[in-house]
Amino acid sequence: MSRVAVLGARGRMGVASVRAIVGSSDMSVVAEIDVDDDLQDVVDKKADIVLVFSPPDVAREHVQWCIEQGIHVVVGTSGFDEDAVEQIRAALVKASNVNVFIVPNFSVGAVLMTRFAAQAAPHFESVEIIEMHHPGKVDAPSGTALHTAELIARARSEAGCAPSPDATRLDPHGVRGGRIEGVGVHSVRVRGFMSSQEVLFGIDGEILTLRYDSVTRESLMPGVLTALRAVTGLPGVTVGLDAVLGLD
Repeated sequence: MSRVAVLGARGRMGVASVRAIVGSSDMSVVAEIDVDDDLQDVVDKKADIVLVFSPPDVAREHVQWCIEQGIHVVVGTSGFDEDAVEQIRAALVKASNVNVFIVPNFSVGAVLMTRFAAQAAPHFESVEIIEMHHPGKVDAPSGTALHTAELIARARSEAGCAPSPDATRLDPHGVRGGRIEGVGVHSVRVRGFMSSQEVLFGIDGEILTLRYDSVTRESLMPGVLTALRAVTGLPGVTVGLDAVLGLD
């Protein structure tokens, strides 16, 4: 029986995750930590794994703290880019017995969409990403959009693709969105969305659109439980739920 501590336990994903873990047959929740709670409770309750849904401004510190305590970590907080991953790798040099599993999105549909996007990327001249979330989300872009853009950029670079064409020179209001490693990314925050993303590919005469929608957080719980069960067998740092879905 794995003993799990949840950081950010009173947030939307934290609440749903606690409920899912409690309902499992092979895991238990031993600590529920949120703002102003003492992290030491994680150690005192002898947690084997910490599930991190802390706010983005403190999540990196929480992951570093868990590593120092020798506890495996599953990271669900958005915003863990390549720099953050490298910092974790550096910290694990002195904590080789700790595993960290960074999961930008726990949706199987989102993982598949991201994988398909990386496969399609070298075959189209243009590519942009639109991610759509509820207005309570505090960070932009989403972790999924960040991860998707990085994979697309890597695939296009390896294939020798030119940058997506864009003649825009005047944009005083910033309506063209942002760029991540040369990939255009747009963030939408509208009531009614939970978590959605589109990747648009284009060449002359043809457009390919990849899209996924998660409409309830319960749809993400199989991914959360899968990550918690897998982390103890994933040495070092692993990024992306696809690592444990057998997609290769």
